[in-house]
Amino acid sequence: MNNPKAQKLIAKILDELNQVGIIANTLVADLKELRPFAVEEKRPVVAKALRLAYEHIEETFTFDIPIPEEEPIEVSEEDELEEETMEASETESEFDADQSMIYFINLIKDSDNKLNIEEIREYNEALQNYEF
Repeated sequence: MNNPKAQKLIAKILDELNQVGIIANTLVADLKELRPFAVEEKRPVVAKALRLAYEHIEETFTFDIPIPEEEPIEVSEEDELEEETMEASETESEFDADQSMIYFINLIKDSDNKLNIEEIREYNEALQNYEF
């Protein structure tokens, strides 16, 4: 996001997340305030991500979406099954909503990066597929 007001708001969001974590009503208000900047900059993926994120937080009072996993280098099916079993147990114990939201906001902060846009799309998909 290039708008100085958007950058200032992103810095405020990140500062609050780092200090006190997710406070649903404050974060929802900030994300709603940030979204028009994404629309103005013609960033539909970012605008959608912000809307989905604040709708999710309004419903759950947290950000229950894990950081997208990196794509693994080619592995055999047997290794893949082992890895999935290990990841499933790790994901439940290691998931941190605050860290995921911080990561999400940092992706939006640097949404000029094509890799970041891809990860934002992964968040969008996870948010759309989330079952309450």
